[in-house]
Amino acid sequence: MSKRDYYEVLGVGKAAGNDEIKKAYRRLAMKYHPDRNSAEDAQEKFREASEAYEVLSNADKRSAYDQYGHAGVDNSGGFTFTQRGDFGDIFGGLDDIFSNFFGDVGGGRRRNPTAARQGQDLQYRMQLDLVQAVGGDTVSIKVPILQMCDPCEGSGAAKGTSKTICSQCNGSGQITMNRSFVMLQQTCRHCSGTGEVIAKPCHECGGVGRVEKERTLAIKVPPGVDEGTQLRMRGKGEAGVNGGPPGDLFIVFNIRSHPVFTRDGRNLHCEVPISFAQAALGAEIEIPTLQGKDRLRISAGTQTGAEFRLRGRGITSIQERHQGKGDLLVRVTVETPVKLSREQKDLLEKLQTSVEEDHRKHAPKGSNWFTAFKDFFDNIAKP
Repeated sequence: MSKRDYYEVLGVGKAAGNDEIKKAYRRLAMKYHPDRNSAEDAQEKFREASEAYEVLSNADKRSAYDQYGHAGVDNSGGFTFTQRGDFGDIFGGLDDIFSNFFGDVGGGRRRNPTAARQGQDLQYRMQLDLVQAVGGDTVSIKVPILQMCDPCEGSGAAKGTSKTICSQCNGSGQITMNRSFVMLQQTCRHCSGTGEVIAKPCHECGGVGRVEKERTLAIKVPPGVDEGTQLRMRGKGEAGVNGGPPGDLFIVFNIRSHPVFTRDGRNLHCEVPISFAQAALGAEIEIPTLQGKDRLRISAGTQTGAEFRLRGRGITSIQERHQGKGDLLVRVTVETPVKLSREQKDLLEKLQTSVEEDHRKHAPKGSNWFTAFKDFFDNIAKP
């Protein structure tokens, strides 16, 4: 699952200024924020827009993205936490703008602290070797994650007890104060705005309602995944708050380099050394493929750098599955003999003398090159 271009997500051009980017994000956030839109795909579109805005609104991140794409702004490994906050968390100083849409409460916008909220999304970078990526695999991973506390069932109160109404704010979460002709409201510090207090916190979670545990998951790697491919596991992220649903877990695949093959989409490339004699006389050599060993016929007179294509020995890409399996391209390099004995040197000198007697026949490339070389200097010498 590849990411969409961030400019496309926000609906702006690559030359867009900060004001245009901010305006585009504000429009999408208003449309898809989970507090305003309950559609199934709204949360994902809001997360996508927030991610795009975070990169494009930052000069350094935007520069890296323009130069390298998503690879330039992805985190380097481990876990990335995507926080679903309220509009104040996202826009910071833009609270005054959103108050026009959501209204003011006691002179300022506030969120219901007891409302159910979805848990954070998690991102896990999984390292695979080429064989696993091509053929698919089932890999067991351990994910440290905030889960609902079992003893208190997420309430934060010790077993057998429950939360009670805050005596300071009478459950409203707000403290009202009169200052001359002005009435002010502020969040109740005693209950932190929840309207409830825990007299006896749960010993397991300390009253939070969630605890960090290590969860073991079996991840089914689809055949043909490539570098940066994402797999979404719904409901496998962190536990929600106040009874909200859990977040999602995003698996991002990173492919280790292979000692023999390099990948290019559906095709594989490898380099195979051959001897001088094999190149000159022709030979049938054994080569590796991901399906096992195979035979390749080398034509007589093969030059170093020549490439041979074995059709159907490549990869079925998850992004291009409809195109079928790619090819294996084998590039041969002629290896020059080293540490020769005196006898071997004599044999090569005799061969060289024999070849030079009809150089144009045995070395056409060399002959053409020396002809061009001679013509070049002849033209320079002309007055």
